Amino acid sequence: MRLIDEARVRGVDVTIDQYPYTASSTGIQAALFPAWAQEGGREQVLKRLKDPSLRAKIKTESVRLIRNERGGGDPKNVVIARCEWDTSLAGKSLADVARLRGMDPTIENAAEAALWLVEQGGCQGIFHAISEVDLERILRHPATMIGSDGEIPIFGKANPHPRSYGTFARVLAVYVREKKTITLEEAVRKMSGFPAQRLGLLDRGLLRPGMKADIAGFDPAKVRDMATFDKPHAYAEGFSYIIVNGQIVFEGGAMTTARPGRVLYKR
Repeated sequence: MRLIDEARVRGVDVTIDQYPYTASSTGIQAALFPAWAQEGGREQVLKRLKDPSLRAKIKTESVRLIRNERGGGDPKNVVIARCEWDTSLAGKSLADVARLRGMDPTIENAAEAALWLVEQGGCQGIFHAISEVDLERILRHPATMIGSDGEIPIFGKANPHPRSYGTFARVLAVYVREKKTITLEEAVRKMSGFPAQRLGLLDRGLLRPGMKADIAGFDPAKVRDMATFDKPHAYAEGFSYIIVNGQIVFEGGAMTTARPGRVLYKR
């Protein structure tokens, strides 16, 4: 945060985007392998893992990352969201995978499990290693925008990060209504006008004559996220309607047949 503030004082055009969860999500390889070990694509990664000396170096780095960064010091904090080659692994932690492979759930064995997962084809992971205090501190920052950073999952399939379903409702329910970390007005701006402006979508993000009508109608007293890490496939509640490009696409708790969405380009 200090580096960002100092850069902005110097005139650097830098902003922040954030989602309201204390866990991140990316590939196991991307999170738990050192950068040098990922160079050259999958073929080179597998080649390095077959070299005993390089494999040992990669494992040492993975141990460090599990202990000090993405794993928060506990193999249970790294949970598999999706493995295309074995769907039964979704929801299991590195500690679970280590046990499945006949090992004690130590950090060293969790790192070995991570290497094995990458060898088999790789997996998407969820990493519980973010401080709630930091989350709120970042959310308050005037340069912070809110976004999900999530994919569009197939409902009921695998074990995705709940951010794909609950990001915006969670901000409104937890960090506006319950904790009062930011005001409702600040939250709406961080979700709409601010990111639209930052991305060069100059005809969106504000309720103003001549602007595109992208509108979410919700009850501030009832809106809430329902998706959790254990049960991520759950739609948010408290939204009465959603309008995209002037057409109602969600009303009365259900999608309509309208499909007015389009690819947007910076202007």
